[in-house]
Parts: sequence; C-alpha cells; structure tokens
Amino acid sequence: MKGLDYTVLILIIIGAINWGLVGFFGLDLVAFICGSMSIISRIIYAVIGVCGLYAISYFGRIGSSN
Repeated sequence: MKGLDYTVLILIIIGAINWGLVGFFGLDLVAFICGSMSIISRIIYAVIGVCGLYAISYFGRIGSSN
C-alpha cells in the first residue's frame, strides 16, 4: 500500500507542476508533449485525476494515525 501511496503522490505533484506551468506561463506541458487533447493526453489527465481522488483518503489515514 505504501508503494501505491508514493506513486499517487508523485503523480499528483507532477499534475500540480503542470498546472503551475499553465498558470504562470500558459504552458500545458502534457499537451505540448502529447498533443492537445489527444488520447494519450486525456489518459494522462484521467490518471492524475483518479490519483487526486485517491489522495482524499490520505486525510482519513492522517487523522487515524494520531
């Protein structure tokens, strides 16, 4: 389970960096590398979105570890 948590966290950080690039510089790195709304970029966005939803469970686990 710990490996999954680290993988999810890494993907969320990558997604956050991409959104930071969009906000600061108007550069969507995923679209730049994979093409704008290509099937590959849509899969990447979907995977990172699912990781974000999974990360919601971190709140429950943080609260129960105290």
